[in-house]
Amino acid sequence: MNKPVILVVEDDNSVKNLITTTLKAHDYRYLTAQNGDCAIMEASSHSPDIVLLDLGLPDMDGIEVIKRIRTWSNMPIIVISARSEDTDKIDALDAGADDYLTKPFSVEELLARLRVTQRRLSMMQNESSVESSVFTNGKLRIDYAAGCAYLGEEELHLTPIEYKLLCLLSKNVGKVLTHTFITQSIWGSSWDNDIASLRVFMATLRKKLEKDPDSPQYIQTHIGVGYRMMKI
Repeated sequence: MNKPVILVVEDDNSVKNLITTTLKAHDYRYLTAQNGDCAIMEASSHSPDIVLLDLGLPDMDGIEVIKRIRTWSNMPIIVISARSEDTDKIDALDAGADDYLTKPFSVEELLARLRVTQRRLSMMQNESSVESSVFTNGKLRIDYAAGCAYLGEEELHLTPIEYKLLCLLSKNVGKVLTHTFITQSIWGSSWDNDIASLRVFMATLRKKLEKDPDSPQYIQTHIGVGYRMMKI
């Protein structure tokens, strides 16, 4: 598999140097940007495969960068930020980020996330070319071939990871999927940060899928174990 081009958006030189040195050592190609305007320009002119984005940029909030890129591209965006509150993660994910790493992070975890993102991109491309079935459950309909999900007649605007999570649950409808199984399937690992991210993604997915997230119809929580999509 060809190594993707990574756009590193980071104004802290020490962090930027750590990331770019790591990428170079593992034969990744990369571009850098130190502020939001430059990031948007690089993303639009070079179409990188993956964006690593810091939220605390000098000219604008990283959330705004995500929103602008999402107006014209679905390129994977992995946020790397010192902001660790769930609300910050939810804001970034709602804006269209695919993943969220909290500083300080390990180099091994960053590389693992990049590898999983590559595999996910490749898998989604392969699935879209071979899979043609449509899943229905109550008002929920997932067109696997088109990569779209609908609730009634309205399309659900899901981030790539929300969509992958929904597909994973739908393909195992009625089964309780453990946290470990889900995180291994989505991220290829079961770091503590993955479990925390899963909780955030599940909250954002339910917000879009359930009329009343406090009384879910589709996705049931099994506390301390995992989640199950209920057959309606």
